[in-house]
Amino acid sequence: MRMRSAALVLLALLMPAVSGAVMPGEQLADPALEARAREISRDLRCQVCQNQSIDDSNAPLAADLRRLVRERVQRGETNAQVLDHVVARYGDYVRLTPPLRPDTVLLWAAPALILVAGVLGIAIALRRRTTAGAPEAPPLSDEERRALRRLVGGDDGKRAG
Repeated sequence: MRMRSAALVLLALLMPAVSGAVMPGEQLADPALEARAREISRDLRCQVCQNQSIDDSNAPLAADLRRLVRERVQRGETNAQVLDHVVARYGDYVRLTPPLRPDTVLLWAAPALILVAGVLGIAIALRRRTTAGAPEAPPLSDEERRALRRLVGGDDGKRAG
């Protein structure tokens, strides 16, 4: 019984995340056009939210962008034409996945570069740690050797043999 209750609570909590922010009044009557509009909207970033698509955002600007996308889809524009129009108006930042171009290659390569730098940093730190180790001990003095022999070999200070 507890498991069923926990599953229902989890399902209830996840429902808003699944439904998105698109209001029923915004949806297009044609399911094919609505699916295209949703596909485009999932690739566009809400300009006032923290890395959310306009499909998931409740912000007024996101609603305006959703309406713009749906108007252009209804006019018969292709997905690429709609995206090009929005990017021309708001810049590349409006895309959740920016295009791979010479001016954005660092943006795409940054995660791999950071990972490589981290691995190299850890390897260097581990190498220093193992090579540094404890400093080499100075040789024993004659008095220390005699004391060691007494402890190991007997009290008389003579070598056991």
